[in-house]
Amino acid sequence: MRRLRFLLRPGWLVLALVVAGFAFMCFYVLAPWQLGKNTSTEHRNQLIADSVDADPVPLETLLSGAAPNPDDEWRRVTATGSYVQNSDLLVRLRSIESQPAYEVLTPLQLTDGRTILVNRGYVRPVQGTEPPPVDPPPAGPVTLDGRVRKSEGTIAGKEPIDENGLRQVYYIDAGQIGGFIGTDLVDAYVQLEPDQPGGLGTIPLPQLDAGPYLSYGLQWLAFGIMAPLGLAYFIRAEWRERRKEKSAKTSEASAPAPAPVARKKPFTRSKPVESTPRTAAEAKLADRYGKGR
Repeated sequence: MRRLRFLLRPGWLVLALVVAGFAFMCFYVLAPWQLGKNTSTEHRNQLIADSVDADPVPLETLLSGAAPNPDDEWRRVTATGSYVQNSDLLVRLRSIESQPAYEVLTPLQLTDGRTILVNRGYVRPVQGTEPPPVDPPPAGPVTLDGRVRKSEGTIAGKEPIDENGLRQVYYIDAGQIGGFIGTDLVDAYVQLEPDQPGGLGTIPLPQLDAGPYLSYGLQWLAFGIMAPLGLAYFIRAEWRERRKEKSAKTSEASAPAPAPVARKKPFTRSKPVESTPRTAAEAKLADRYGKGR
């Protein structure tokens, strides 16, 4: 354990906390979020596919409670009643076929006395984001073909507004819209099929594609596994480096001391050898025949 004491340093502790937090987010937040979206999208696609070959049913048969059963969403229905005149609402910030649009909602009073919102379709904005004039729905009794949809819900800060005499909302939520217009609405709405009385631009059905949510969820799971493995790799690399340094220091300490190197004596010029004194005979010979002889 002493070899791993370096992990108690602040830098390593912070790194461990970051990796643990990231792995927690991957396993318990990000991956479930994407996998949940994949499950809900697959469920929606299955409901739409089942509704294509199913015959329309009277809307009243699906409204036994306060709202339709969630498994009945996208069912083809017929609704009989009368549009409530001068009660249109616009749904802001919509995109239809990759272009901005306003969806148009109008309450429909059913023959049994209840009132439900009808999404009559869409209109395109003019002059930037300005909503265009909307054709009013027909007066009198009508029978409509459409698909039952559940309320979308709302978020804080997206309250209905009344702008230039037009009532506008951000979400198709029966509870919020009912309080806004002062009408008790069924907690659902009907999205019109093509060529219906009062219909506008037809809103296409979603494409039956599960999207990339499954692959995104698997990627977050992979990231959650890789993060601790990466931390373990760096810990092992640091431990091995410290082990090498310790071994190198031990080897240096146990090595024998090197033998002293003999120093060379400095060069000194030798003194000239003094010649022995000459005899008288040698001196005479030198003078006669030369000193070099």
